[in-house]
Amino acid sequence: MPGHRRSTPGPTGATVREATEGGSDVEVLTSRTIIHPGDLDRALAFYRHGLGLAVAREFGDGDHRGVVFFAGGGLVEVTGGGSPPPATGTDDAGQRHDVVVLWLQVRDLDASLVELASRGVPVIRPAALEPWGLIEAWIEDPDGLRIHLVEVPDDHPLRRDLRGTTDRDRS
Repeated sequence: MPGHRRSTPGPTGATVREATEGGSDVEVLTSRTIIHPGDLDRALAFYRHGLGLAVAREFGDGDHRGVVFFAGGGLVEVTGGGSPPPATGTDDAGQRHDVVVLWLQVRDLDASLVELASRGVPVIRPAALEPWGLIEAWIEDPDGLRIHLVEVPDDHPLRRDLRGTTDRDRS
C-alpha cells in the first residue's frame, strides 16, 4: 500500500521507521515561524532594528504587508492581515505558560545582550546556565512574544561531532 511505513530495528537496536517500497515521505524544503502582531509597524521595527535581523523579502501592501527575516538557519515572517494569537495562556492550575517561544542561538550571548541594550531592547530574564547545559537569556517582542537567546557552550553535546562514532562513544 503506497505510503505505508514499517518499523525495523536499527543498527543500535532502536526502532527506525522507514517507508516501504512505493511509499513517500513529506519532503520539507524550508520552514518559517509566522507572527501576526498586534501592531505591525512596531513589530517590524523591533525585528528589523531591535534584533537587527536581515530582510529576506518584503511583500504586500497596507495592513496585509509583511517582511520575512533571516534568523540563522530559519526564517521569521512578521505579517499583517491576521489576528495575533495569544502569546501566553494558562494551564488547569492557572499557571502562565508561553504558547509560542522563539529560540535564537547566538554566538556570544553577553555581547548580544550589550548590543540589544544599546538598541533599547529590555532583557526580561538575564543570562543563566540552564540545567540542560545551555546559557539562555530572555527578551520579548512588542506583543510579549518570549524570545530565548541561547549560547551553546563549547563543551555542550550540541557541539559534538557525532559522525563516525558509535552509540557507545556518544554517551
